[in-house]
Amino acid sequence: MRQRRIGSQGPLVSAIGLGCMGMSEFYGPTDEAESLTTLQAAIDGGVTFLDTADMYGKGHNERLVGRAVSGRRDEVFLATKFGIRRDERDPRLGRMVDSSPAYCRQAIDASLQRLGVDHVDLYYLHRRDPDVPIEETVGAMAELVTAGKVRHLGLSEVTAQTLLRANAVHPIAALQTEYSLWTRDVEDAVLPVARELGTTLVAYSPIGRGFLTGKITRPEDLDPSDFRHSHPRFQQEHLRRNVRMVERLRELAEDVGCTPVQLALAWLLAQGDDIVPIPGTRRIAYLRENAAAADLRLTEEQLAAVSAAVPRTEVSGPRYDPAGMATVGH
Repeated sequence: MRQRRIGSQGPLVSAIGLGCMGMSEFYGPTDEAESLTTLQAAIDGGVTFLDTADMYGKGHNERLVGRAVSGRRDEVFLATKFGIRRDERDPRLGRMVDSSPAYCRQAIDASLQRLGVDHVDLYYLHRRDPDVPIEETVGAMAELVTAGKVRHLGLSEVTAQTLLRANAVHPIAALQTEYSLWTRDVEDAVLPVARELGTTLVAYSPIGRGFLTGKITRPEDLDPSDFRHSHPRFQQEHLRRNVRMVERLRELAEDVGCTPVQLALAWLLAQGDDIVPIPGTRRIAYLRENAAAADLRLTEEQLAAVSAAVPRTEVSGPRYDPAGMATVGH
């Protein structure tokens, strides 16, 4: 597996990481044994950048990842997050944003216990409460670096201005945000500022939440419990419009001699050496398919054709429902 750097002076990680969220919830039924096997296969194959969060499965995902890295801690670059609390009393699916310094200090100790480690390599603020000054939150996160509980700091789904303010308190090694062929807003302001600061962009949902596989053409293709049913892009007319773009992507993939997934990941990797995609999967076959994209080199003509096949202006529907959109861009 090729490698890329986290932060301008930070450690090297696998050029393609592994998002672990779906191993615990959100994408239909889960299989813990299968997920553990996939995690071990990832480490064996050099996919050593593992991404989790305290809210995934209400702590289940961190415990799962902890089991996978037990005895192999030095082989992985481990990232987790805080900032979304799970509370069943909250009207939005039992979630609420809490970026307070007090919760930051509380959350890291709970995460370390669940993971079974004495430190995490990268600690993200998952979502930001705009009523809490980012300087206060990052100040508390910086204390964790001093204490040895955290090696590097990251933010997720913030504005360019917030990134600048945060970086003035402590270097921000990584910014995680949704970035793929069909979600490219980050290119406008956030990515340029990240590059000025030497902040690596970690791209989650780099395959468009599975849409760019070409296997989702109707709402019925998703499990009834799948949270994508609440996402406008997977609903009715939006979905019908978006499917046309994936058909064009599939044709290009055939010409290149790869899968649509590999084409989408190779395109994203080609956008800059400071971009690290973290596609999620719980299956070994998909893990290997994703990892192979790191060795795929596209010509300038092929890159232009891919961009033209999925133009930003043609993507139909917002990426989250209104409640979800209210938590990003602060």
